Amino acid sequence: MASLPSVGLNRAGLVAIALGSNLGDRRAHLGSAVERLAAFLVDLRVSDIIETDPLGVTEPQPPYLNAAVVGRTTLPARSVLDRLLAIEAEGGRVRLGWRSPRTLDLDLILHGQSVIDEDGLQVPHPRFRERAFVLEPLAQIAPEMRDPVSGATMGELLAALRSRQEPSRQP
Repeated sequence: MASLPSVGLNRAGLVAIALGSNLGDRRAHLGSAVERLAAFLVDLRVSDIIETDPLGVTEPQPPYLNAAVVGRTTLPARSVLDRLLAIEAEGGRVRLGWRSPRTLDLDLILHGQSVIDEDGLQVPHPRFRERAFVLEPLAQIAPEMRDPVSGATMGELLAALRSRQEPSRQP
C-alpha cells in the first residue's frame, strides 16, 4: 500500500499510537509494526524503545518493550483502529485476556482532537494519562501534542505523572 501524500493533511490528521510487546522477539515485533504503520501514516516519528514491567498482572510475565509513533493520516479513527488490529493479528497476537502477555499490542491513543466513545473505540485512550510507558515515548517525540480532554501537552502529562511513578529503564 502506498503512503498518503502529506499535502493537505492538517493538525486534525495527527495520530498517536502506543506499541508494546512482551513475547517472542520483542524488538522484531515492534520493528515490523512500525514498518506496517508507515504504510498509512506520513511524517512518521518513532520514539526510542523503553522496557517496563507488566502492570496489574497476577501471574509472572516477561517485561515489555514499549514505544510510540506519531504520524498523519486522513483515515477516520475506526479505520485506524481496524488497521491496528490487523497488524496485531499479523504479528501473532492472540487475545487470551485483557492483561495477558502478547507478541504485539497497538493502542490508538489520540486521533487529532477527536473525543470518541463508541463500542470498541475510545479516543483518547481512557488510561493513557496514567501510563508512563505511553507518556514517556510520546513526550519524547511529540511533547507539545495536546490531550483534547485535559488540554495538557504530553510533556505536561508526563511531568505530572513522574512524581507518582518510577521511571522506565532502557533495555
